[in-house]
Amino acid sequence: MDRPALAEFLRARRGALTPADVGLPAGARRRTAGLRREEVAQLAAMSTDYYTRLEQQRGPQPSPQMLAALARALRLDDDARDYLFRTAGQAAPDRISGPGHVSPALLRVLDRLDDTPALVISALGETLAQNRLAAALLGDRSADAGWDRYEPYRWFAHPGSARAHYPESDHARQSRAQVAALRQALGMLGARGRAAELVAELEKTSAEFRALWARQEVGRRFAEHKVLLHPEAGAIEVDCQVLATEDRAQALLILTPSGTEAAERLRLVGVLGTQAFAAGASGS
Repeated sequence: MDRPALAEFLRARRGALTPADVGLPAGARRRTAGLRREEVAQLAAMSTDYYTRLEQQRGPQPSPQMLAALARALRLDDDARDYLFRTAGQAAPDRISGPGHVSPALLRVLDRLDDTPALVISALGETLAQNRLAAALLGDRSADAGWDRYEPYRWFAHPGSARAHYPESDHARQSRAQVAALRQALGMLGARGRAAELVAELEKTSAEFRALWARQEVGRRFAEHKVLLHPEAGAIEVDCQVLATEDRAQALLILTPSGTEAAERLRLVGVLGTQAFAAGASGS
């Protein structure tokens, strides 16, 4: 771990960002350019004291998970993220399936979307970042761990909760789409990576998955138009726009209301927040 290089890099990258770059309000007049330490800590979901010690060349070696959070907070591209990991004495993650890294280009778009649900997902269905409305509509995925981080696993292993925000009439289509998209990810990520491990886990877990996997279907996950269910706001028709990275490893999903009634219901979702969804989506 090169503490001086890490501290200098963090200070420089913090100073190069403005609140607008990361979706934060400008706030009171600033004495110096760049983000404050507490703002970086907030974006990375860590304590200000911990982040401050990194900039002061003190404290323990950051874990890969902590470094991934810092890379997201500082909007680092792949090369800058790799440098961050190596100066901290950690191996740089795989560029396709590295833990928790979010494309800075997609994050910049997500930061500017606060009036419609939007989220960034990986090729394996991990929710890497989501705005407030997406969390309120689909559930807050930030605390997911293990296999539950992956949407295909939740869909087949916990159908009671994972399918709660889709009409029952759409479950069969969604199941096929999940499997077809996972096979596409397997072709992209290779037979020895996380995609293959996820397939093996699902084959042990779900008879429905095994039957669909045997169909050898390959395809995209996203429908252009869908109906989503919220326990308080009811059925909401949305159109889905997708912006993908060049390597197709990540995608930004933007869900726009289809009509005036859907827009009103989404506004209600924003008022209700995530509590109502959590209460209505219990079960497994």
